[in-house]
Amino acid sequence: MKFGGTSVADAERLRRAAQRIVAKREAGNRVVAVLSARGRTTDFLIAEAQEISPNPDPREMDMLLSTGERQSCALCAMAINDLGHRAISLTGSQAGIVTDTSHTKARIVEVRADRIHDALDEDSIVLVAGFQGVSTTKDVTTLGRGGSDTTAVALAAAIGADICEIYTDVAGVFSADPRIVPGARKLPVVSFEEMLEMSASGAGVLQLRSVEYARNHGVRIHCRSSFEDGPGTVVVGEEETVEQPLITAVTHSTEEARVTLKGVPDTPGAAGRIATVLAEGNVNIDMIIQNEPVTEGDRADMSFTVPRSDLGDARAALAPLAAELGIEVHTDEAMGKVSIVGAGMRSHPGVAAKVFSTLGDEEINIEMISTSPIKISCVIAGDRVPGAVQALHAAFALSGSETIQAEKPFGRFT
Repeated sequence: MKFGGTSVADAERLRRAAQRIVAKREAGNRVVAVLSARGRTTDFLIAEAQEISPNPDPREMDMLLSTGERQSCALCAMAINDLGHRAISLTGSQAGIVTDTSHTKARIVEVRADRIHDALDEDSIVLVAGFQGVSTTKDVTTLGRGGSDTTAVALAAAIGADICEIYTDVAGVFSADPRIVPGARKLPVVSFEEMLEMSASGAGVLQLRSVEYARNHGVRIHCRSSFEDGPGTVVVGEEETVEQPLITAVTHSTEEARVTLKGVPDTPGAAGRIATVLAEGNVNIDMIIQNEPVTEGDRADMSFTVPRSDLGDARAALAPLAAELGIEVHTDEAMGKVSIVGAGMRSHPGVAAKVFSTLGDEEINIEMISTSPIKISCVIAGDRVPGAVQALHAAFALSGSETIQAEKPFGRFT
């Protein structure tokens, strides 16, 4: 069971999470729970660091940010103990979560769950601080935003759990963000492949790496609400899905930035050098477009998108190479992305034409396009994203009977 930050934001919600954990234990289950930092604790810690240093050291940031989840676990353990059950709280390191050495964006390389197994054998409920681990060089590391999801899935795989329940402030995965599309439909079942594409293209319900880990290790995920008892959305292998809808969801992101490199040498290996320095700077590239020169000897232009939070790192990584090769670096932070995802796209022609014509009818200019067998993504101006989501959701008739009320406390959505 994993509880997000809004699910443990105050004393009342934390006690409610403790009660749900205890109810699972009293139903005969052995329970491991992963908790995020309470409310906006992580944002508060980041702000504190930036008050001290404009460019905080990544290692020390991990030391600082890991404290939020530890606080949640210790407090929840106290609440569970008051309910008559024994609970033990563990840090990521104590739980045996071993990561690589990339500070602030570490990846799990191994889970040594011996201490968790021992605690479960002693009839304890185990609470693990999410979002963190210990590196192979014995430093505290964090897994990046949403990393508690990955912690939960990794632990579920390590202990052979029947299911990994992700409790959040929404009732499941929806066909679009209900704040933008009030008639968005809750999806009872989504395949790993669809959820991967949705997470990669802006869906915030589940972290991308957690879905990757679940697919690779066969962990069944149930994404559900912390505030009501109804079923949510189950994420399973494609072989378990009964039908393959043409389009499952419209997702979006307003956290995109575009980098344009003008005057890239039209020589073998130039693109490889650019990608290498970005990778070494720990910058993830999404869409890439390169315009070939019209005549031999001319230089090319290359554009790609990165998370807006990585833009500073991208500029810093590119600066030495740009100076060496005579490349001009231009950036645009006001970009957005809208995507449609659906396993049924594989066998239905004309989907791309419908996407492009729908956006054209709304006079929305498409800056960049990326596709996969079950996804089409378009980079557009950031201020046109809500209208694009609404138009595409209507064009593919994705609304259903399950809607969400306007007064619902919103958090992260697809």
